[in-house]
Amino acid sequence: MSNLWIYRGTSGRLAGTDLTGYRVEAQDGSIGKVDKHSDEVDSSYLVVDTGPWIFGKHVLLPAGTVGLIDMDERRIHVELTKEQIKSAPEFDKEKHLGDPEYHNALVGYYGGMSHRA
Repeated sequence: MSNLWIYRGTSGRLAGTDLTGYRVEAQDGSIGKVDKHSDEVDSSYLVVDTGPWIFGKHVLLPAGTVGLIDMDERRIHVELTKEQIKSAPEFDKEKHLGDPEYHNALVGYYGGMSHRA
């Protein structure tokens, strides 16, 4: 079982690259842009601003959901559908660091997704 909080070796992620502003593409269309990200060991993620698509909601996507990062196009392809992302727990800037309950909710949600091989 792979770690949900690390980028896959095949994602094309280059450590140290600022992904802020990269467009994020779900399997069935664009969902927004990266607002912030973390490269912490075993705790890497993207925070995506979905803009008007779901009324300004921000979602936290664990690094393990990333299928491919296209550095030339500044696009990140995630292995989730728009509906899966729309239904995800909303990003909570107060809880995302160090709140075990919020962390467990994210693991519970994303851990059962079909992208997990």
